[in-house]
Amino acid sequence: MADPAECTIKVMCRFRPLNSSEVTRGDRYIPKFQGEDTVVIAGKPYMFDRVFQSSTTQEQVYNACAQKIVKDVLEGYNGTIFAYGQTSSGKTHTMEGNLHDTDAMGIIPRIVQDIFNYIYSMDENLEFHIKVSYFEIYLDKIRDLLDVSKTNLSVHEDKNRVPYVKGCTERFVCSPEEVMDTIDEGKSNRHVAVTNMNEHSSRSHSIFLINVKQENTQTEQKLSGKLYLVDLAGSEKVSKTGAEGAVLDEAKNINKSLSSLGNVISALAEGTAYIPYRDSKMTRILQDSLGGNCRTTIVICCSPSSYNEAETKSTLMFGQRAKTIKNTVTVNIELTAEQWKQKYEREKEKNKTLRNTITWLENELNRWRNGESVPVEEQFDKEKANAEVLALDNIINEKSASTPNVPGVRLTDVEKDKCEAELTKLYKQLDDKDEEINQQSQLVEKLKQQMLDQEELLASSRRDHENLQAELNRLQTENEASKEEVKEVLQALEELAVNYDQKSQEVEDKTKEFESISEELSQKSSILSSLDSELQKLKEMSNHQKKRVTEMMSSLLKDLAEIGIAVGSNDIKQHESASGLIDEEFTVARLYISKLKSEVKTMVKRCKQLEGIQSESNKKMDENEKELAACQLRISQHEAKIKSLTEYLQNVEQKKRQLEENVDSLNEELVKLSAQEKVHAMEKENEIQTANEVKEAVEKQIHSHREAHQKQISSLRDELDNKEKLITELQDLNQKIMLEQERLRVEHEKLKSTDQEKSRKLHELTVMQDRREQARQDLKGLEETVAKELQTLHNLRKLFVQDLATRVKKSAEMDSDDTGGSAAQKQKISFLENNLEQLTKVHKQLVRDNADLRCELPKLEKRLRATAERVKALESALKEAKENAARDRKRYQQEVDRIKEAVRAKNMARRGHSAQIAKPIRPGQPPVASPTHHTINRMGGSFYQNSQPVSIRGGGSKPDKI
Repeated sequence: MADPAECTIKVMCRFRPLNSSEVTRGDRYIPKFQGEDTVVIAGKPYMFDRVFQSSTTQEQVYNACAQKIVKDVLEGYNGTIFAYGQTSSGKTHTMEGNLHDTDAMGIIPRIVQDIFNYIYSMDENLEFHIKVSYFEIYLDKIRDLLDVSKTNLSVHEDKNRVPYVKGCTERFVCSPEEVMDTIDEGKSNRHVAVTNMNEHSSRSHSIFLINVKQENTQTEQKLSGKLYLVDLAGSEKVSKTGAEGAVLDEAKNINKSLSSLGNVISALAEGTAYIPYRDSKMTRILQDSLGGNCRTTIVICCSPSSYNEAETKSTLMFGQRAKTIKNTVTVNIELTAEQWKQKYEREKEKNKTLRNTITWLENELNRWRNGESVPVEEQFDKEKANAEVLALDNIINEKSASTPNVPGVRLTDVEKDKCEAELTKLYKQLDDKDEEINQQSQLVEKLKQQMLDQEELLASSRRDHENLQAELNRLQTENEASKEEVKEVLQALEELAVNYDQKSQEVEDKTKEFESISEELSQKSSILSSLDSELQKLKEMSNHQKKRVTEMMSSLLKDLAEIGIAVGSNDIKQHESASGLIDEEFTVARLYISKLKSEVKTMVKRCKQLEGIQSESNKKMDENEKELAACQLRISQHEAKIKSLTEYLQNVEQKKRQLEENVDSLNEELVKLSAQEKVHAMEKENEIQTANEVKEAVEKQIHSHREAHQKQISSLRDELDNKEKLITELQDLNQKIMLEQERLRVEHEKLKSTDQEKSRKLHELTVMQDRREQARQDLKGLEETVAKELQTLHNLRKLFVQDLATRVKKSAEMDSDDTGGSAAQKQKISFLENNLEQLTKVHKQLVRDNADLRCELPKLEKRLRATAERVKALESALKEAKENAARDRKRYQQEVDRIKEAVRAKNMARRGHSAQIAKPIRPGQPPVASPTHHTINRMGGSFYQNSQPVSIRGGGSKPDKI
């Protein structure tokens, strides 16, 4: 590290304008400004490094507060900027502002842009590593804003006793856009709340850390700098903010941590021995910024309102105390190996000189103790010793040529000349030895290089051989696997062939059965047609018989009428022969009528039988037509699958032939390689005189191997051609079986859905039944309650009537004694009668209410069911809306990522030549033009980098701002 230097903390004061609520309340604007560094409140002046009035722009604040710190950080210093003040005083506006507005953005986005602008303008030999962290202190717990799962991180110290947050997320960045994306992500996770003084009140202290490491690729010089950008939460008065509940707990923790910060500032300003850094996690993290190795700037934000005058004075006093604190800053430099070596040599020579000084002093002391007197010229010269030590300290890049002389020893001129000549001789010998050593080392290096080349050549040949051997083994395993697969396919095809034979036999049986059914159907249809014709004939005969019967009946009726007329008029005479004829005719008519009835009955039965046979035949015909249609569909499906399987087999055959050719070529290469190995081995062992004989033997072996492979391939192809038809047939059968399985699966799904629908309806009916049962029980309980009340009322009525009767009797007896009666008794009687009427009305009203409740119960049940259905509909609509919102959010995020990638690629293309911004690449991830968000965890004060960084070479020009 460089030499330390002291510097004081810079304190800037900024007053915001009056807000709308303060203007409405009529508050006064209390600050009065004197120059650019003094403000007067209530007649008392407060001086700071700079005072900003209410009209100061964001850019002016940044130029005065933070612009110089950017350069300091890139030169290897640590820096801190934090805003302090009461709530709603403008701290977050000062530090962040509007992150994406060029005019309203605060210190953090401007400082990010400036860091990269400085980098782009620096030397092209510089390489930068930039990583950022973002965390907050909420309820005195450190919470990672880039990984919300880390909610209670701890503070540790590194090897230099500098505090850091262990386990916080660190992201490497290489452009301002990536830093702003990180800030946006962290800001979205920060805690804010609404109070009476601020609509967006910060409920935590946020700390944004930028760590910059740079390395000069030519001199290997390494520098590092850290920049803390802190946005503190404001101090609060509960009476003004109206905080309640969780917001009140947050306010308590905020005030406690700010009180700890004030105690640390007071202790540093007073110069006490103990500094209470460990009272809160915020002061522990900022320990290096307050009184340590850091250039610190504090921006105290104040309210100009007279309503907040006490808080403003307290903030100004805090700033005045902080202005007296001094930090000791040094450059964070990492020495190279050569610098460490030079430093070691300097310290070694210095130590040797001091040892010689101690030896000289001990000798002089012993002489004094022995009673000798030491002359002045032989005594120890302190000033000369100090001068020699300082001279050794000033040597940076040179070694000491010889051991330094003992202080106080004086040499004569002869001794000096002799020493110089000896030194010259020794230097000459040393130069000769160095030259000889250099020659020998060069020769050794050449030999080592030749050995390395030979070893590399041997290693490469071994690697090639191993790779080829591995490839050959892989191909052999693939060939074996393919053979096994072919065997399995053949076995499966044999099984399919057996299944196909069985299915074809079943199809033939079904066809024969279908033909027999068709023949039977044709026979039945012919029989049915004959029966129809017979039925028609029978109907005609029955109609004819009916006509004859009606004619005979009509004639009989006429005869009977004539006979009746004759009998009635006494015109009939006794003709025995005529009466006998009439009886015979009646008898014949009766017999004929009975015969016709029996024939009609038999015909009706026959018609019914024929109609039943016809309906059964029609059903069988419909079933046979359905089976025929299903068979035709299966046949068409099988034909389509046969075609697809044939094409698949052709593709498999082509792939197999390609693999066989590859295996042949690889076998040839393997034979060649083995032959080459044999050639090398034979040359080493002197078994073969020339390599030509080996080549001829290898060629013969390759030729014989090739012929054997060709024969094997031709036999395999013939075998495949022979079995191709069998494979096709088996695949057809397999396709049929799969179609049948698919049909059965569809039917099973239909049955399953039907079962589920029935179970759902059963569940609904069960729920409705339970609801009705519950309503019935409730109604029953209500009826029992009403009945009990009515019974009680009835009993009271009876008691009242009995009491009234007894009193009436008593009054009657008294009236018999005293006919005049009493006016008081009459009033009591009238009062009791009125009570009886009211009780009767109440009883009737209760009966009517009971009836109304029974009428309202079905309506309430119906309304309850409608409400439940409405709730279900709303739940389904809400679920659908959430799904749509998730899809829209995902689509929006993808579009945003695409735009960011395009902008980043354009920025990188326009950047041109600049200093390097290195970024590590994780193993297994390909390098991209603009990688985003590589996250590492800091453990034990360091970060682990898994691969070499990717740098962008260049220098000179600075890209345009986007």
